[in-house]
Amino acid sequence: MTGVEHPVIRTPDQRIRVFVSSTLRELAGERHAVREAIERMRLAPVMFELGARPHPPRSLYRSYLEQSDVFVGIYGASYGWVAPEEEVSGLEDEYNLAPRSMPKLIYIKDVPARDERLEQLIARVQADDTAAYLHFSTAEELGERVSADLATLLAERFDESRADAPAPAEPDLAARVPAPYTTTIGRDGELAEIRALLAGGRHRVVSLIGPGGIGKSRLAIVAAHANADLFPDGVYFVPLEGVLEPGLLLPTIAYVLGIRDTGADSLDERIAQSLDDRRVLIVLDNFEQIVDEAPVLVRLYTLAPNACFLVTSRTILRIRGERVFDVDTLGLPPADAPPTLAQAQESAACVLFAERAAAVKPEFELTEANAADIIEICRRLDGLPLAIELAAAKVRLLPPADIAARLGRALPLLSAPMRDLPDRHRTMRATIDWSVGLLTAEQREMLEDLGVFGARFSLDAVEAVGSARPWGGHAIETLAALIDASLVRQADQDGRSVFSLLTIVREYALEALEERGDADELKLAHADHYLALVKDIAPRLRGQGQVDAVTELGLEVPNLRVAARHLVHAGRVDDAADFAWDLLVYWWISGYFADVRLWMIELQRTGRPTTVRTQAIVTFFTIWAEMWQTPGVEVVAGLGECARLFTLSGDEHAAVMALTARASTRLQFPDLDPAVAKAELDDAVARLQGFGDRWAESLAEVALGQLGVVVQDIPAALAHFDRAVEIAEAADDAFTRIVAGNNRARLRFLLGIVEECEEEFLLTLRLAIQLRFVEGATYGIEGMCAIAASRGETWRAGALAAAAATIRQETGIYDIAGLAIHLQPLEAARAADPDAVAAGERAGRDMSLAEAIALALPDAEVEMRRLAEAW
Repeated sequence: MTGVEHPVIRTPDQRIRVFVSSTLRELAGERHAVREAIERMRLAPVMFELGARPHPPRSLYRSYLEQSDVFVGIYGASYGWVAPEEEVSGLEDEYNLAPRSMPKLIYIKDVPARDERLEQLIARVQADDTAAYLHFSTAEELGERVSADLATLLAERFDESRADAPAPAEPDLAARVPAPYTTTIGRDGELAEIRALLAGGRHRVVSLIGPGGIGKSRLAIVAAHANADLFPDGVYFVPLEGVLEPGLLLPTIAYVLGIRDTGADSLDERIAQSLDDRRVLIVLDNFEQIVDEAPVLVRLYTLAPNACFLVTSRTILRIRGERVFDVDTLGLPPADAPPTLAQAQESAACVLFAERAAAVKPEFELTEANAADIIEICRRLDGLPLAIELAAAKVRLLPPADIAARLGRALPLLSAPMRDLPDRHRTMRATIDWSVGLLTAEQREMLEDLGVFGARFSLDAVEAVGSARPWGGHAIETLAALIDASLVRQADQDGRSVFSLLTIVREYALEALEERGDADELKLAHADHYLALVKDIAPRLRGQGQVDAVTELGLEVPNLRVAARHLVHAGRVDDAADFAWDLLVYWWISGYFADVRLWMIELQRTGRPTTVRTQAIVTFFTIWAEMWQTPGVEVVAGLGECARLFTLSGDEHAAVMALTARASTRLQFPDLDPAVAKAELDDAVARLQGFGDRWAESLAEVALGQLGVVVQDIPAALAHFDRAVEIAEAADDAFTRIVAGNNRARLRFLLGIVEECEEEFLLTLRLAIQLRFVEGATYGIEGMCAIAASRGETWRAGALAAAAATIRQETGIYDIAGLAIHLQPLEAARAADPDAVAAGERAGRDMSLAEAIALALPDAEVEMRRLAEAW
């Protein structure tokens, strides 16, 4: 709500009056819920059922409005009764009579149909810069929203009564949205329409629907950039092309939002906490392969009332709140118009062809001589952007006349057998067939074999998987030819060259591989390569090579998912379990436990016989989330069963890790038995020493330190944290050094050892940056907040505290009660200099993780700041 001078709002003890406007009978339950919400806040509801007649005269509700401070409107399906000699209903009249300076909170119920005049009134509300509006479904939800919104409104007005509010910061587009790699042609009209849909606030899900290759993803990316100003709290891009299991939709969205699944709470609750009332746009690209999961979006937009979803899909989602937007082909010259240069220059399809052709052959131009051939090509390809791009890439080999001639001979034959596909899709398939037809047999076979990979892959992986293939002896040259043919893309990521197929091309390749009968062989070759890769990398996940190992695995996540799926579907369930167990440290650092849990559940559903060790691994991963969310006797018993199964399998090392987890679970019990927990952890430490597992030993010492904090044995706690740090440093292990160091630094701060705290917090922050460990970085930021507050750096303390709180909210990071050491010194700083702390908090709430890290680090640490920016 902007554009007016806000009045000073009285504090609740002076009984602010809240006028409630709605139809009486239709929304009786909702009115009751709102009344209770207002009264719970010790405010005064102004409602006609509290003594007024069903249809009060205009003068009466004008009087009520004049005596009220806040206007609450509840709109459902009915426009309401229009009294004799009146032109509008009482519902609209009340809205008209509410003073412009009065804060207006409007709540719109999700209903199947609405009176036309009410739709018109709601459209006015949405255009009114003095009104805020939200949708709701149930009376209970409405009551909660009204309570929260009134509390926020009172806080804002109270702040405004003390000082002028600062100008809002310019909205910043989330860096996760990829930049278009080429210019966008011929989509201005669609972009304007999409903006209108996103700006209206009525549509929770806008679905860009069309066949493969029509440009849905490109349009969504450009729309995300163009409409960032409508979503001040962020724009996020979620690629789903590598997400084939329906259960991975929610974890994938959470991961892009920055929410890490360490098992501490359900993803639903974490996403709700992260988004809260933030106005964000979430782009979900390539939704068609998990379209049965579409109801998840309804659950998400219910939890996040101000979030909007922009979806690309080949099929309609068919869920409540969806607004379908059909993506059309690019404009072509009229069929009855002569094929002239002027006609080609006015056609978006022809301009696209010319630009993409010039990209591969810089001297190429759209001319009088080639205009007719280019128009013919674009017409035969029905204006499909991807088909045009594939054809344009061939100008390096063939002139437009030859391209047009080849298309003319190939299309009728290649499109005829596929009667069950849409015409445009048949044309697209024919276009890929034609492009593939220009390849040698060896190049074609490689393209089809590449269909087994995930969204991106390395040259090493290609060479390994193809070692026994005909093209295996000269993979580099063959891959280069596919890149030249615009069928494979190459990019640089984290200093390494990676390759990818367009989604439609990968589907085409995999289908051809299946028809050839080689799919199972290639899938197992792919799985075996990544099994071997994991076996090679896994030992480096603990110790000196940890940072490099985590970076390397981060590039391979799409193929790790695919490999796990290949193993499970091939019935190699024991290999799949070992694959998951070997990567335990990586799942923990990077927050992928939800993925692993789904694989384990899928593994169980195969019904195939498994070894005892596999049973132990499956039990461990499926119980991990419960260890944090519901730490009860059932979890303790389950982890004990894990240990028993590991022992039966002969893996005593894994058994001890399960027992360590069981002892750590006990620390969360309200009726903790310290002696039992200590005995189990002491035993675990001794046995882990015997196995030489310094990684797990350090974490067990941290648990002993936390036990000391819980029972207030501070000397013992500090000794165990010291020991945990010593073990981590001896192993040169970044993860355990971060965990142990942050626990020790926080305890030292509470003991007044401030100088050593600062050194340790900065060290753990640097390590977290290198490891890309969000939770560890958050601890370091909070630690530096405590240091700043203790030194009187009030603005910096406020900014760091607010930035850390935002990161915790957005990523779902939780903390052990009592160890948020920055809160008490922050309050002391606030008492000394409230304005500076408040100003810092305002700035900190808008900071990115990289900006917060930069503020926490000393000015001289340029390289660390650069790494944080790259993160």
